[in-house]
Amino acid sequence: MTTDSISPARGREPIDRVVIRFAGDSGDGMQLTGDRFTEVSASFGNDLATMPDYPAEIRAPAGTVAGVSAFQVHISDHDISTPGDTPNVLVAMNPAALKACVRDLMPGASIIVNIDAFEKRNLDKAGYAVNPLEDGSLDAFTVYEVPMTSMTLEAAKDTGAKPRDAERSKNFFALGVVSWMYSRPTDPVIDWINTRFANKPIVRDANLAAFKAGFNFGETAELFQHAFEIAPAVLPKGKYRNITGNVALSYGMLAASRQSGLDLFLGSYPITPASDILHELSKHKSFGVRTMQAEDEISGNGAALGAAFAGQLALTTTSGPGIDLKSETIGLAVSMELPLVIVDIQRGGPSTGLPTKTEQADLLHVMFGRHGEAPVPIVAAKSPGHCFDAALEATRIALKYRTPVFLLSDGYLANAAEPWRIPDVNELPDLRVEFTTEPNHGDDFWPYLRDPETLARPWAIPGTPGLMHRIGGIEKEDGTGNISYDPDNHEKMVRLRAAKVAGIAKDIPPLEVDKVEGSRLLVLGWGGTWGVIHAGVYRARARNRRADLAHLVHLNPFPANLGEVLAAYDRILVPELNLGQLSKLLRMDFDVDVVGLNKIKGIHFRASEIEACIMELTD
Repeated sequence: MTTDSISPARGREPIDRVVIRFAGDSGDGMQLTGDRFTEVSASFGNDLATMPDYPAEIRAPAGTVAGVSAFQVHISDHDISTPGDTPNVLVAMNPAALKACVRDLMPGASIIVNIDAFEKRNLDKAGYAVNPLEDGSLDAFTVYEVPMTSMTLEAAKDTGAKPRDAERSKNFFALGVVSWMYSRPTDPVIDWINTRFANKPIVRDANLAAFKAGFNFGETAELFQHAFEIAPAVLPKGKYRNITGNVALSYGMLAASRQSGLDLFLGSYPITPASDILHELSKHKSFGVRTMQAEDEISGNGAALGAAFAGQLALTTTSGPGIDLKSETIGLAVSMELPLVIVDIQRGGPSTGLPTKTEQADLLHVMFGRHGEAPVPIVAAKSPGHCFDAALEATRIALKYRTPVFLLSDGYLANAAEPWRIPDVNELPDLRVEFTTEPNHGDDFWPYLRDPETLARPWAIPGTPGLMHRIGGIEKEDGTGNISYDPDNHEKMVRLRAAKVAGIAKDIPPLEVDKVEGSRLLVLGWGGTWGVIHAGVYRARARNRRADLAHLVHLNPFPANLGEVLAAYDRILVPELNLGQLSKLLRMDFDVDVVGLNKIKGIHFRASEIEACIMELTD
């Protein structure tokens, strides 16, 4: 097989953006298809945002709505911040995919269906009493019926692949069709197939044949009038790569390790949607990274805390259920006053809940979910690329203030992708730490003798001569670190730990507000809602509504100017993927009128939902 590119012969219609959703059974390779289309679009220079959607069950019944896997990608010739409200194009590999996704389409959208899959057995599995392609229920859409399975089998018949194996290549046929429709370069896909399946020549050849057949079908079939073309976006100068939130967070921790001069240790237990961080960091042993897949969440966190005591950059990763189990050890880290970064990739709960769906349900949990007075700083990433910066900031706070720090992401950010400008190393913060190597109180070492500015205690590596000290969860005496049951000392230590965290407010940026003249409404968000809030506010402004925009990255402590900012508005709109957790904190701390826009469906906001709420509040 050669890697020559395939060029469309017919004309192309310029468009500025498109939202495409690939959907099929969990075994149809939709995530791979979407990922390849995304990578090609990124290399072409489009701005983009993606939204993968996985079934919660590992082995959901094939052909059922519960087993549908989808991947939505928004590509454009201008700056965008969301994966799109609704698809312009739906690629449905079977009836279940159509049924699961058609409700999200607006009239006029295009649907490309694998007509070979619309047989009675599959229609019954999807819950269709009659074929939707024949009953007029899709008349509002432009439907293209493409025999993807049979054409894939025909294309692959000379590759040596067995029919059942060849059929698995139909996702590449679909990728070929859509690549033609939107004038995507083909060489990157062909090169990737050749590399990825170099050791499986039959699979390689079947995938190549299917991809080329799909592209050529788009060119020669009478179904499509012409292809579309989306020009590259104009982005700030720099070197870019496509990146997901979990990979960006992993790279952020790697950068933090290098900038601090400390080896990175990850103690973790696999849990959706955080496991990819463990997978990614385990690839980087050459950078001094040590990863430990523990037998449970408690062990993973205990090992990480031990690494912190030993003078390493300590990290543990999990999701909401894992935070439940890690809470006691987090309290121990508060008491021992050691740096520890705790990553929580939030998902729907309670209990197992919706393990593959996104939610922002852990804010109050990480704020208050420990016994005793145990305050912990909280940093929240706002976009896939920002996960890199959030990891650096969480590490900076942990190291400087000798405290565990929560780093919040969520299922959407973890798996979504966007172009990310690779930072210059010179732009990264200096995180170097000075360990205590000599006695600090006469001839003695006092492990709780505090820095007067940060209230942080010394960090001494075990084995340093003369610097032995007690560790453990029993209350320590201020200064000496001896065990103490003295009531006055306990209150002093509790207040010192609280003051240390509260004092971080002086060391974080003030909250910035994107303002328009005359606005009396502030739309305030946190975490992964940033993109849709940004888009929703700007849509409302385009309709002559006045709304200001701000987004919180630091949630404990809040920025020092937050109270002043809130006091300047008549109303504050807070969109959250929960029942109003930030709203509760704002009412509690600042006694302000907060309007909550809340969604708990395991799916993200649409920008149109933010826009509609702003329109109502400013009417």
